[in-house]
Amino acid sequence: MRRYIFNAAVLGAVAGVVPAIRHSVRGPRDWRLALVWVGWGINVAIAVGTVVEQNRLEREAQARAELGLSEDLGV
Repeated sequence: MRRYIFNAAVLGAVAGVVPAIRHSVRGPRDWRLALVWVGWGINVAIAVGTVVEQNRLEREAQARAELGLSEDLGV
């Protein structure tokens, strides 16, 4: 859980809620407001997905190291 909380991408995405809230309070309530919130949600989802992928790659590398396999990923 700590990886999500202290990750810069997640912090930046979550901090992006402030402009979305301001737009919701001050701006007109039309289709653009929905796009602001959808955009914010996508931004948070991508940031969290990036952390998940990084964790998966780290676990894979650790498992390979424990088994004594090479670090070559076949690329």
